[in-house]
Amino acid sequence: MPGLFGGVQVLLNFAPPYGGNDQRPMASTTHTTSMANKATVQQEWLLVDAENEVLGRLASKVAMLVRGKHKSTFTPHVNCGDHVVVINADKVRLTGRKMADKEYQRYSGYPGGRRVETAGKLLARKPEALVESAVRGMLPKNRLGRRLFGNLHVVAGEAHKHEAQKPRTIDLNTIK
Repeated sequence: MPGLFGGVQVLLNFAPPYGGNDQRPMASTTHTTSMANKATVQQEWLLVDAENEVLGRLASKVAMLVRGKHKSTFTPHVNCGDHVVVINADKVRLTGRKMADKEYQRYSGYPGGRRVETAGKLLARKPEALVESAVRGMLPKNRLGRRLFGNLHVVAGEAHKHEAQKPRTIDLNTIK
């Protein structure tokens, strides 16, 4: 093969790079993914002020906190979220014409028992229901989601009954 590589003879070495046998060095430690369970989960109490917050943006961040996705120990099938107390639910905002156009419905169980209510009327009658409905829609639709919903505590005014837990105030603008 004189014409190959311009007359230069090339020797190819096919020997394994790690000595005579073909075994690679093993890592001395193995890394395992830790999964949270009921015994290892550490839940804390958080306080969120909903005054002048847009409902959907508030609900998505609160749902993330209730679910526990902000923690490094997040495990999808475990209730590892925090208890979130939302105050000033009566001062939440909706953009555009949603206050008059968005409708919430419930059903009594009787024929013709469907009740439809606009967001403005629901906010005036029961302001906690507006925030609870938005957050509930962003949680899983299964047993875990129903249990996670118990970690959400919404009140209309400033005062709430969870002062004994000493909730830590959290600014929603610092959460991605």
